[in-house]
Amino acid sequence: MPDFLPTARNESTNTMTNRFEAVIFDWAGTTVDYGCFAPVRAFQEAFKEFGIEPTMAETRKPMGMLKHDHINTMLHMNRIARAWEDKHGAAPTDADVDAVYSHFEPKLLSILDGFADPKPGVVDAVAALREAGIKIGSTTGYTDKMMEIVVPKAAENGYAPDFWISPDGTNGFGRPYPYMVFRNLEKLGVTDVRKAAKVGDTLSDIREGKNAGVFTIGVTEGSSQMALSEDEFNALSDADKAKARAAAREAFVNAGADAVIDTMAELPTLLAQLA
Repeated sequence: MPDFLPTARNESTNTMTNRFEAVIFDWAGTTVDYGCFAPVRAFQEAFKEFGIEPTMAETRKPMGMLKHDHINTMLHMNRIARAWEDKHGAAPTDADVDAVYSHFEPKLLSILDGFADPKPGVVDAVAALREAGIKIGSTTGYTDKMMEIVVPKAAENGYAPDFWISPDGTNGFGRPYPYMVFRNLEKLGVTDVRKAAKVGDTLSDIREGKNAGVFTIGVTEGSSQMALSEDEFNALSDADKAKARAAAREAFVNAGADAVIDTMAELPTLLAQLA
């Protein structure tokens, strides 16, 4: 991998600072939990308790949303809604969303501390951004209760943003609403939405960033969009790695991403080049 900043470090640092005041990251699949597997496992196990086996594609499609909204979206997918009606004799209701969520949350809380390791390149990239005077914010689809597990564990492992907020802090309005980004801009003292960047690994992240008016970046490797573990990705041939990156990149671009990177190691250089 190249250095996180080019050789002309001072020049790059200055240009980054001139263009950007803050970078706002997602959590699972972006900065921690390579492949975003903690929520996937909990979603699938919760649905199975109600006799429904969602596919990986169905489980990941709403990824990045507030988890209650995610379950509601899944329950109203055509195949899952039909399967639910066949199994339970009626179309899914709001009460059913609550019931599935009541099984999902404890499952996720029980495993989250094992999915808070920073992804490759994150700690060094964040250090490079801070050296350039850039503040580090974050948004998430997790709740406060979930973040109370993830945040301290990630900090133990070397990643601690300056600010985090969940949809609990925006009256339950998660992605793709822009309000969590707005709270970051306010807390971090950003002077102009154009001076902030949002980085995420799901289409919901891209939509959140675009709705907030900030520069929006997708990251392919280790993303929920790519849906591969680190071992699975590393086991691919070079050609298949390129194909997986290209597929994720295309999805992000189609969702409106302003830029796409493959790894977090590329982020400081990208921001310097954008100045």
